[in-house]
Amino acid sequence: MALACPLLATAQPNNPFNRSRTTGGGGNSKNVFNQGRKNNFNEYRASLNAEYERMSRMPWRNQNVNAPIKPVKVKPQPPRVMPDDEAARRRNNQKDKGKAIQIDGVVRPKNDNAKVQPIAPIEEQKGQAADAFTFQYLGTAMSVRMPSDGKFRMNGTGSNSVGDVWHTLSDAKYNNMLVDCMKLRQQYDLCDWAYLQMLQALGNAYLGAGSSEAIMLMAFVYSQSGYKLRLAEVDGRLEMLFASQHNVYDKPYIVCDGDKFYSMNKGGKSIKVNPAKFPKERSLSLWVPGTPEVKEQPAAARTLTAKRYNDMTAKVSVNKNLLDFYTSYPTSEVGGNFMTRWAMYANTPMCASVKQQLYPALQRGIQGKSQREAVERLLNWVQTAFVYEYDDKVWGGDRAFFAEESLHYPYCDCEDRSILFTRLVRDLLGLKCVLVYYPGHLASAVQFTDSNAIAQGGDYINVNGSKFIIADPTYIGATVGATMPDMDNASAKVILLQ
Repeated sequence: MALACPLLATAQPNNPFNRSRTTGGGGNSKNVFNQGRKNNFNEYRASLNAEYERMSRMPWRNQNVNAPIKPVKVKPQPPRVMPDDEAARRRNNQKDKGKAIQIDGVVRPKNDNAKVQPIAPIEEQKGQAADAFTFQYLGTAMSVRMPSDGKFRMNGTGSNSVGDVWHTLSDAKYNNMLVDCMKLRQQYDLCDWAYLQMLQALGNAYLGAGSSEAIMLMAFVYSQSGYKLRLAEVDGRLEMLFASQHNVYDKPYIVCDGDKFYSMNKGGKSIKVNPAKFPKERSLSLWVPGTPEVKEQPAAARTLTAKRYNDMTAKVSVNKNLLDFYTSYPTSEVGGNFMTRWAMYANTPMCASVKQQLYPALQRGIQGKSQREAVERLLNWVQTAFVYEYDDKVWGGDRAFFAEESLHYPYCDCEDRSILFTRLVRDLLGLKCVLVYYPGHLASAVQFTDSNAIAQGGDYINVNGSKFIIADPTYIGATVGATMPDMDNASAKVILLQ
């Protein structure tokens, strides 16, 4: 679905070239003003790139490389099973009010996911000779207009070579390529991470995978799009470092101008950093506000059925191209709090194709049911339609799943189940959910709005004056309101979700 691209946005008040040009003459006044505004933006962007080129030719600074940030590792709590007779007793006991869980704090992940804007609006070049260059990203053919003489070569990776190439790329003949890249970002609903990867795919396809030229093209488009980066010489080769709003796990990094920068490639021990930068450049966000709308390549379908409710069954196939995106996604934390990473997965919406397969089937199973019973059915489906296994055994280390990944892979653990369950409850029933973290275990809780559902009781948490009733997708067969045995409530923390 193509969306309008705000490349000719209104000039910002603090833009030094934001000045009106007026003349008499009615309609001509508007044309002169618009042409003047375009000229001002062109001059402004040209001046920014000229300054970037000048700084790139200055001596590059040696930087210390910091060891990767590792996720907090705790011993996972094994799943537990509630016997069927106990579950039946709890479902039928309307007087089981449960107990209030005294939590140790509330985690509020900050989501600063404002759309990054270009350093200045970019004027499309009409009538310019160009070749349509097609490349692949996530199994999807994408095309941009490249100047007929657009390919270039670098003479080494030194500062003057980088400056020379930046001067070349700053020519207006590359404007249409820039315009097309930013349109692709909107057309395919690419989040910051997906957009960066798309640019890497473009550079590799056009100028050779991993080449210095490909890195320069990626860096140029990324910078013109408004993102914060640093070019660097790493162990004698050219690399691009991206700045992230969040702490990225398992990747070495440098600190430059107060921000953490991570390599798009493997990094190294010796790093010399280009001092050039742009005003108002923005760090990448790893929130995923919408899944990339890329070509469908269906994986093998799975049929998933709840043990207690045979009518809660669905056959689902996930897009392989989307799975590739999820595999590439770097796990991170918001504000230095490791618990926020689960919110980043849980707040990501499910893609449209999976919703179309899954949601009608589950809606049939909860249709006409009370609010409490509908949640019970969704909970049992997540508890029993999936096979539990530890990440260390399957993946060799911790790995959280986006909701679609739990639908595809044969095994999932407590965090994956809670992410999927809270996604389903929010989408299908419109109820608010939170994640509940115990050391070694992740569960969830639901805020009911129906008084009868609330009156049925169960263990609960008070969050800002609202009651959230426990629903644990890893306490197999358990009812809503049941806390898994041996959980240390004194250490429980609540993670707020959108």
